[in-house]
Amino acid sequence: MKRLLVANRSEIARRVMHTARAMGIETVAVYSEADANSPHVQNADFAIALGGFASADSYLRIDKMLAAAAASGADAIHPGYGFLSENAEFADAVIAAGLTWVGPPPAAMRALGSKSACKAVAQALGVPTLAGYSGADQSEAVFSASAAQIGYPLMVKAVAGGGGRGMRLVHAEHLLFPALASARAEAVAGFGNGDLLIERALLQPRHIELQVFADAHGNCIHLGERDCSVQRRNQKIIEEAPSPAVSAELRERMGACAVALAKGAGYVGAGTVEFLLEGGEFYLMEMNTRLQVEHPVTEAITGLDLVAWQINVARGEKLPLTQEEVTFSGHAIEVRLCAEDEKFTPHSGQFSINHPLNWPEFNGTPLRFDHALKLDGLNTVSPFYDAMLGKLIAHAPSRTQAVGQLQHGLKNMSLAGLPNNREWLLACLQHPVFVSGNALVPFLADSADAIRANLAEQRQALLPFAVAAWAHTRNAWQSHASLVCSFVRNLRFNHLHATHALAAMQTSANTWQLEFDGAEYAAQIDAAGSQRMLVRINGLCQPVRQLDIDHFSIAGMQFELDDATFEPPPDPHAATTGNLVRAPISGKLLELRVQTGQVVAKAETVAVIESMKLLHNISSPRAGTVLALLAAVGQQVDAKSSLLELTAD
Repeated sequence: MKRLLVANRSEIARRVMHTARAMGIETVAVYSEADANSPHVQNADFAIALGGFASADSYLRIDKMLAAAAASGADAIHPGYGFLSENAEFADAVIAAGLTWVGPPPAAMRALGSKSACKAVAQALGVPTLAGYSGADQSEAVFSASAAQIGYPLMVKAVAGGGGRGMRLVHAEHLLFPALASARAEAVAGFGNGDLLIERALLQPRHIELQVFADAHGNCIHLGERDCSVQRRNQKIIEEAPSPAVSAELRERMGACAVALAKGAGYVGAGTVEFLLEGGEFYLMEMNTRLQVEHPVTEAITGLDLVAWQINVARGEKLPLTQEEVTFSGHAIEVRLCAEDEKFTPHSGQFSINHPLNWPEFNGTPLRFDHALKLDGLNTVSPFYDAMLGKLIAHAPSRTQAVGQLQHGLKNMSLAGLPNNREWLLACLQHPVFVSGNALVPFLADSADAIRANLAEQRQALLPFAVAAWAHTRNAWQSHASLVCSFVRNLRFNHLHATHALAAMQTSANTWQLEFDGAEYAAQIDAAGSQRMLVRINGLCQPVRQLDIDHFSIAGMQFELDDATFEPPPDPHAATTGNLVRAPISGKLLELRVQTGQVVAKAETVAVIESMKLLHNISSPRAGTVLALLAAVGQQVDAKSSLLELTAD
């Protein structure tokens, strides 16, 4: 293997290239029009344009991938994860073209890649599975009859793909058909395959997965488990190894089942067998026939490079270790940084990271940061792909130390310009349920509202300190005079989704009287080093770090205050602004479920937008009659684009 094409983008493309380069292998990047300036393109030895923006026109095109391999002289292809990584037809095409496929055999991918096929193999091997239906007859009548036998609650799942897409929890019979319809629509949009299965739902499980590795010589081992129970929208955001709930005896039993499943299907390469664990019993969910997003935590506790193992196995080499030789060291935790708001809605647009992060050292703390970001400029999150910005991984002798390292890293990381989940991840890492190691799959569903309320309360309490720092630094930036101007200045600033009026009066070189949101504050600001200050308000003191002129970090929270003093105030006489239903995110308008003249209720779904590989229902903010449709199905809409107008009544 001399030249490896990575048939993927962003962080995973860079990750594969990192190892290939260390092994003396040249790398080839492929890119869509949206990714023309991506760091993964700049990091490769060669780069080939695929054309198009959407994944269906670029990263999902087998013909374009093979053409790129031919044009670049690549002799091997690594699929990364997502996109074509679990597509057996792609693997067949790569092998037929005489190239080395860095992945499992196509036959094993077919046997294990779909949840229904994997379940059939598992049942034949005696691997525990949940009662369910996964047959070829996809009619509502068959699903209804099967659901009656299984009993409620049950889970609807897309047979193809992963990432939580096409999954619905159904608590009662009357909710089954709507769940089937929405899951099927999401599965078709995400994977091009609308087949579904249903199975008995576990309501308080852990999500435990086993990393397996096999070679072409009949050797197969596991590399321990990962606990991926902290999820939102059925998608993981925190993963750790080992699991706080898995004993050595349980690990051995689960590992034996995972290895048996892989060997039974003739598997070769890296794979992950996923289980649900509840009450000491475990049940197969699925097998991912690829490298996982969360593979770094396994690398951390084993000291192994799984991409290097993939490449060597693809070359025909034997596994370098037996099961008895695999050892585990310490504890590792990974968090996924995403461009999403506190309600887990993904966002696209531009953002910056203001404090450089270096792999593997950050701020004196040994953290690994897997990303494909520009650390010294603007980055763009596209609506065509997912919203993950990168992964921060801590590895320490103990779980407590790993949690502390991650908290330190997240507090010192600065993300500006887009909603992101940095503060949300911090709140999860500090939550007593997570700290105690007792987070189950429903953890965020049960705790999300309380976490949101707590974060909002913290932000409200710290906002006066940010406003004082903003007024003080803004004054210093705009004026070089040493004289204090003791007149009241009427300012305005934007914070989050609101505009605030601020009356500010400087009473001495470092003291201010501030009034906003109906409250008054006496503030004292003292320098505390470069870009750092101490802000005292009404007897309380907070260290404040200035990230840029309008961006401050306080107690791990970040505040972006945009000067709106000279912006025109909102027009109270604007005719239809309050009557417009707008898109909350960028994406493709898949459905308009209303017509002109139709009466809609408050919270009724009026449109569906596909963004970042997910379907988002857009609800009417109030009851009314549809006056006009302002967008067309199939149109690419931006955040805040008008979709329809309601009557003013």
